Amino acid sequence: MSWTFLTNHAQVLLCIARNPRVTAHDIAQTVGITERAVQRILHDLHEAGYISHVREGRHNRYTIYADRPLRHPAQQGLSVGELLAVLMNGGTRATGEIAAAIGSE
Repeated sequence: MSWTFLTNHAQVLLCIARNPRVTAHDIAQTVGITERAVQRILHDLHEAGYISHVREGRHNRYTIYADRPLRHPAQQGLSVGELLAVLMNGGTRATGEIAAAIGSE
């Protein structure tokens, strides 16, 4: 496979949306990248204000800020939550249900 439709950043965000308690190891396995690459992407997403995390025992629990805008000019006016809604469930969930599913309420 030489290319994919979604960047690794989007893939990591989608893993978190599906399971806010997902580990870097599990993300790496799902996305097909190293744990170190996952850590860099998590840092990027955190620094840009797209996610935060709190420590729960030995694991993190992530929160996605669904209202944050997508970064590319071609997606101007669209939010992370709207993208995740389409990717997670074909865009058929109500906005409140999506926000709850990705931990932003």
